[in-house]
Amino acid sequence: MNSAEPSQSSRFVVGLDLGTTNSALAFVDTQDKTRRIQTLLVPQVVAPGVIEPRETLPSFLYQPATGEFTAESLRLPWGESPAEIVGQFARDHGTLVPGRLISSAKSWLCHNGVDRTADLLPWQGAEDVQRMSPVTVSSRYLEHFRQAWDAQFPEYPLADQDFVLTIPASFDEVARELTIRAARQAGLQRVVLIEEPQAAFYAWIDKNSQTWNQLVTPGQNILICDVGGGTTDFTLIRVRSGRDGLVQFHRVAVGEHLILGGDNFDLALAHHLEQRLKPGGQLEPRQWSVLVRSCRQLKEVLMGDNAPDSWTLTLPGSGSKLIGGSIQVPVQRSEAESILAEGFFPEVPFDAKPVASASGFQEFGLPYAPDPAITKYLATFLSSHRFESDGESPPTTDEVPSGGQASHPPEAEPPLAILFNGGVFGSPLLRRRLIQSLEQWFRRPGSHWSPTELENDRLDLAVARGAAYYGMVRRGEGVRIAAGLARTYYIGVERSVSAPADAAQASSNRESPLAALCLLPAGIEPGQEVDLTHHQFELRVSQPIEFPLYVSSTRLTDRPGDLLAVDPEQIKALPPIRTVLKTGKSKEADTVTVILKARLTEIGTLDLWCSEVDGKRTWKLLFDVRSTTQTDLSAHDAAGERQGLFDEELVQSAKAVIRNSFGLEATDQPRKDPPVSNVAKRLVEVLKLEREEWPTSLLRQLWDALIEAEGGRRLSADHEARWLNLTGYALRPGYGLAVDDWRCNETWKLLQGKLLFATTAVRAEWYILWRRVAGGLTTGQQQSLAAPLISQIRQAVRNPAAKSKSAGFGTNTHESAELVRLLGACELLPVAHKRELGDLLLEMLGRPRFAALASATYWALGRIGARRPVYGPLNSVVPADVAARWLKSLAELDLTDSLAAFAVMQMGRRTGDRYRDIDEATRTSVLQTLKRAGVPRHYRDLIAEVGNLESEEQALVMGDSLPKGLRIL
Repeated sequence: MNSAEPSQSSRFVVGLDLGTTNSALAFVDTQDKTRRIQTLLVPQVVAPGVIEPRETLPSFLYQPATGEFTAESLRLPWGESPAEIVGQFARDHGTLVPGRLISSAKSWLCHNGVDRTADLLPWQGAEDVQRMSPVTVSSRYLEHFRQAWDAQFPEYPLADQDFVLTIPASFDEVARELTIRAARQAGLQRVVLIEEPQAAFYAWIDKNSQTWNQLVTPGQNILICDVGGGTTDFTLIRVRSGRDGLVQFHRVAVGEHLILGGDNFDLALAHHLEQRLKPGGQLEPRQWSVLVRSCRQLKEVLMGDNAPDSWTLTLPGSGSKLIGGSIQVPVQRSEAESILAEGFFPEVPFDAKPVASASGFQEFGLPYAPDPAITKYLATFLSSHRFESDGESPPTTDEVPSGGQASHPPEAEPPLAILFNGGVFGSPLLRRRLIQSLEQWFRRPGSHWSPTELENDRLDLAVARGAAYYGMVRRGEGVRIAAGLARTYYIGVERSVSAPADAAQASSNRESPLAALCLLPAGIEPGQEVDLTHHQFELRVSQPIEFPLYVSSTRLTDRPGDLLAVDPEQIKALPPIRTVLKTGKSKEADTVTVILKARLTEIGTLDLWCSEVDGKRTWKLLFDVRSTTQTDLSAHDAAGERQGLFDEELVQSAKAVIRNSFGLEATDQPRKDPPVSNVAKRLVEVLKLEREEWPTSLLRQLWDALIEAEGGRRLSADHEARWLNLTGYALRPGYGLAVDDWRCNETWKLLQGKLLFATTAVRAEWYILWRRVAGGLTTGQQQSLAAPLISQIRQAVRNPAAKSKSAGFGTNTHESAELVRLLGACELLPVAHKRELGDLLLEMLGRPRFAALASATYWALGRIGARRPVYGPLNSVVPADVAARWLKSLAELDLTDSLAAFAVMQMGRRTGDRYRDIDEATRTSVLQTLKRAGVPRHYRDLIAEVGNLESEEQALVMGDSLPKGLRIL
């Protein structure tokens, strides 16, 4: 949340709930002495030519086809005829034409498996729609609200009012930043964030403005269960005694982020009905999309108040027309209740844990929670955040194991109240199911205990109303929830910083070189700073430095400066802070001694400062969130660090070999042959370890030495070829160790796209280097490499008679093969470029001239058309129909080449996401073809069922051996 002082000049205070399924705006007119919270009626298209105001704006965007509607039929009251429709008609009409409909943008906004700023929605949409990023789609909804407001209050533009925008409590730092960006794109610069569960509780306070102090008691814990269209959030608020006789509210815990909500309910119903419609099979994508959207309405009808006993869905037939040949699907209320209640709110014991395996719901590419049982996540949340019955202090170490996890309910029935929020709990049945779970966990034999239920009468408007109320709280009116940081943040430090606290920790120290130093404690308020002057750090200047960062939502009592072991069950790694300390001086000491200061920003992110102990300089460090907002960087998972460190004496000996080989170090031995020719062999001898066994940490140290010896490649073409080969090998696959993105960029800048000796061997090694480290290159770098190479292939395949640089392509087998393989490794290329490249490669396979390149071509085609990218985001995957077309062409060729079978496996591999997977007819045909060709059984298994690659297959997919410890799926 934003701690900045609100403007006292704006007449209105506005709260906006930007929801996954529905959005709403509430406001307070400060000239109204009653301070009544009102709801903005939002004009929107409800049918062509029909504009009506509604209390909510459905969060759906529809792009009409050319000529589908007249501009006048979509004209809004403020005079615009937008290119896209948002709101009720977008939702209703888009259900029938899903290829032009964008929904669940909020879920995509927090999806770190894609480039959230890329134009990727609608996911697998129609060919002619304009793709938009989740940020842009969110800004469209906000812009509609702004225009509707400005039309109603022209003298008081929304951009000038105090504006509070809601987000899920569990949104990560990146999603929070992107929400702010969406608001700015919509012309809203003055934005304050508040978490949705808190906003819902503020709405409850407002609803009970005269009696709230009598409805809760000190020592009570209030559980807010917020299950909306896309996310599940749990929040605990503790009630404490205040000095003025009134109770005080303290937000004490927030659950982990879960993409689990009404969208999952729709999918569950759709999967159930799909098996009735097509037993053992799948509907074609158009029918499936309509079925999923229709199940939303089915859920709302059959799970609401006064629900009918049955409801009939109408789906389009399998022909080309939407109307005619439709399918009627009757559904009983009891059937829907069983699927949703038992599937999402099952009865489970208090020590139940969610299943951690991959989710069966992979539709639309969203990373849904692996286990649909909301009650399991709630049990885990409550066991992690139980407090004593008086509600005033956290559990002692005797009550809760060292991991902060309680495996059984408390002896006494807890003073617990519950507030439901989110559209899912519009169902009385689902509310009852969750209350029954709490009773099962905490009720003692013979007791009639039940949690106190706090009521909000309008679940669809509560969050917006609460946001407006919070806006008034910021002006000093109303009841404030003390809501500090809901998580504890740590920084990774070498254990020599402080002695271990006990023998157990000392034992743990021997297993890991890092400890976690508490940096920001849970409960700290936005704007507060933490001074860690009692710890000093030695930092290198003018070189990359990296701070490992960790977060815990279960350890809420650690204090700044506490040092503890890194327990992955309690403390999770974040992308590390990475930077280079610039000094502004040509000569500087290798290290500076600094202390750290940290501050929680207004939007819940972390700023860090390194302040020089014996000087006045200070460097501000920021979270490295690039890996989760861009496709050109892979998120760091510390796989390389887990391999440990190599013996320093051997490392220095290996570096000496490199310096010697590239002419930077004298040697007493006579040189009969150029030493560079056997540099790899000499490194193996010195390290006493074969190249394939060199760990990533050692490889990066060798990269350091190679960069220092870069000048040696100027000695000869052989020197340059060896240097390129070793540098690529030492940096492969471009990720896996902290700061690898920096290393790849430094290599790129150093080479500047230029070769010193443009021999065939050197060019081949050039292609090998970039293919090996492609996973660490940016999108722009990959395009820069690929564009001229694709042009060469295009010229050689389609216009071979023309004289150009492409004349040599295909004549030198080794160089040309490595060129092709490099292109296959560039997963960040635009899909359009991949399509053209794949078509060119297929043409090559049919030409005798390129027969010697067949193996490389098959390999590249397999990577380009792969259903599961190695490192690229899902929005970089070639459409399933394109892969199916390529597979049909491959089936006509000789598949005896092992890499031909590899390409077929990559393009036909089953993922569980019907929008990535090839159609069943093509799958069946491919399996039959592979069986006749005697292809390895595991390849066929990966096409028939969802599975993982074996170790040798991983190396084949990468086109090289993987560094020790790294793995791909």
